[in-house]
Amino acid sequence: MDNNITKNEKNLSSNLVKAIYTRYVITFVVLLIIYAILMLFVNQGIISDYILRLMKQIGIFLIAALGLNLILGFTGQFTMGHAAFMSIGAYGSAIMTKNFNMPFPISLLVGIILAAILAALIGYPILRLKGDYLAICTLGFGEIVKVLIQNIDYVGGARGISAIPTKTSFLMVFLSAALCYAILKNLINSSKGRAIMSVREDEIAAEAMGINSTKYKMISFIIGSSMAGLAGGLYAHFNTFIDPASFNFAKSIELITYVVLGGMGSISGTVLGTSILIYLPESLRGLSDVMKDYRMLIYALLLVIMMIFRPQGILGTREISVTNIRKFFKKFKNPSLKNIEENKKVGE
Repeated sequence: MDNNITKNEKNLSSNLVKAIYTRYVITFVVLLIIYAILMLFVNQGIISDYILRLMKQIGIFLIAALGLNLILGFTGQFTMGHAAFMSIGAYGSAIMTKNFNMPFPISLLVGIILAAILAALIGYPILRLKGDYLAICTLGFGEIVKVLIQNIDYVGGARGISAIPTKTSFLMVFLSAALCYAILKNLINSSKGRAIMSVREDEIAAEAMGINSTKYKMISFIIGSSMAGLAGGLYAHFNTFIDPASFNFAKSIELITYVVLGGMGSISGTVLGTSILIYLPESLRGLSDVMKDYRMLIYALLLVIMMIFRPQGILGTREISVTNIRKFFKKFKNPSLKNIEENKKVGE
């Protein structure tokens, strides 16, 4: 009897490993195909250099937004200084590349480590705060970082750093964004991810169940800040110029907007929100000369309308997956399924 149970357990574990391995292989192949198609379009001239640059920009800020979504959306910690960690990564990597001629990957790694160290140093005291107090504290931290950079001549002061070597390729951005997406996806689907989300739902109840809320808040804060550091390093070598104003309070609010629009607690939503909010202002450039002056006004108005009619964001907490897409189309094929789901929601 015991032998049969052991065999069944081994079979289950081996099947689980195979399923996970298969999923990773499929994901890798899909990403490879997407990249190959994009590069084919670029080589054929279907995607212009301008669109390619815009895609790089989307990828860079997507990385920062994914990190913020981990802190804000999945852990429920309202931080308003995320751009400060971008600045740490940007300045750290730019100095390594420009002043010390370090290879680009090592420069990026330095920026990530600096952002992670700073997050660890300030995270422990400030993450004990909650709600508005945490938001104000992180806002103050962001301004402190900005003022410090402005007054340090070695990093360019208020003038910033110019003539940074252009190292950020589309491949680097694509791989970095895919890696951050995979890290976040796997973290959220793990036991640690469930602990992180339990802190978001009810911190007191999580503590009562033996979950160290401070520990998991620190984990999400450090990982999220590290992603911001990576995004900052990529941005510095993409824009070739950085200054303190590049990572001000407005940039932190911009990142929050990406997360909120897509849906807090949705990784796919962050991808959508970031892509829409970066592409939309650029797409409005094609308006007539009369309307061009009102481009940003139209952009803001669309955001307001979106938040009125869809306050939970585009996806809410849902994810775009093959399973969810199948369910979506099944509702149209079989309307009774839609009615059943609606009745369930009413019952809940």
